[in-house]
Amino acid sequence: MADNKNLGDDLNDMIDDTQKNTTDFTDSTQRKADAFSEDAKRAANRLENDVNAVSKDGKNIALIAHLTLIGWVIALVMNNNTKSEFGSFYIRQVLGLGLCMLILNFVPFLGWILSLGVVVLWIMSLIGATSGEKKLTPVLGEYFQDWFKSL
Repeated sequence: MADNKNLGDDLNDMIDDTQKNTTDFTDSTQRKADAFSEDAKRAANRLENDVNAVSKDGKNIALIAHLTLIGWVIALVMNNNTKSEFGSFYIRQVLGLGLCMLILNFVPFLGWILSLGVVVLWIMSLIGATSGEKKLTPVLGEYFQDWFKSL
């Protein structure tokens, strides 16, 4: 009988130790998870602040809009997060120039020659964006601003 009591006491001690170890492990894991969560929140806030700083600067958006179709899409998304009038202006200008280039590429010879003129207008637009001034594209710039005013 004494052996049974000792075995029972040993079993109870083992159960108590297991529960204590489980509790310690759970507490330790929770503290580590909380610390990781706080670190992740701080990193996310820093990233958000960095993105907002870049997005608020309309000049960056305007320059990115001039970099191929993918750059234009990235600029559009950046500008949707924090609207910048300067960025929106050049997003509309570049969209208009891109559409003109697309249409002119389907017209043989004369369209190809006129496409060179559109490239010159694109360069002028890029120079305007780089200098930080809103410069309308000659001839069509006002139309682009009107047609694409929703962007």
